[in-house]
Amino acid sequence: MRKYLVEFIGTFFLVLTVGNTVIAPGAGPLAPIAIGAILMVMIFAGGHVSGGHFNPAVTLAVWMRGKCPTSDVPPYVLAQVAGGIIAAFLVLFMKGNPEVTAMTFPNGAVIPLLAEFLGTFALAFVVLNAATAKANSNNSFYGLAIGFTVLACAFSLGGYSGGAFNPAVAAGITTMGLNSVGNLWIHLLGELAGGALAAVVFRYVSPDDIQESVVSPPERG
Repeated sequence: MRKYLVEFIGTFFLVLTVGNTVIAPGAGPLAPIAIGAILMVMIFAGGHVSGGHFNPAVTLAVWMRGKCPTSDVPPYVLAQVAGGIIAAFLVLFMKGNPEVTAMTFPNGAVIPLLAEFLGTFALAFVVLNAATAKANSNNSFYGLAIGFTVLACAFSLGGYSGGAFNPAVAAGITTMGLNSVGNLWIHLLGELAGGALAAVVFRYVSPDDIQESVVSPPERG
């Protein structure tokens, strides 16, 4: 239960930061810095308990990599999505239930889908290599590496898709009205595919790491 609570808390503060920095009056173009920073510190705070996933796509990648027991996957995802949705409602309350305009993709789904796929692939690939690889065990930089990945991808890809890179964040921004329900599939498909491919690539480039047995609780990431 402690692992699931930590996953809830970390995802809650991630989505809370997303909403409060994106919905006006927010942080404007500096929003990605706050979002990357809160993810970094929450990973440092909770990584030793739950692995600090705070993202169903990361949980998928870590499970496929062999560092998350199958029994933990459903409660992890449930805790993450619940944290994101509850944070979204709190943002709306704190902002005074503002009118929010949902993003649109006038040129179709391909580009935003690709952006979510690439951003999530990069995030999950960094998580697997910085936080679960034997060569980087017990390092002190994993949270910084993961937070900066989100920051960089938000700046470079966020304009195409909103830069969720996380199904729990996608659920949260949809709840806030920043994304339409009809576009939610674009985020979910791109993110889950990106996380899954990152695990496949990690298993290919780091075969020695895959010989390890699954641990519980999972290692960082």
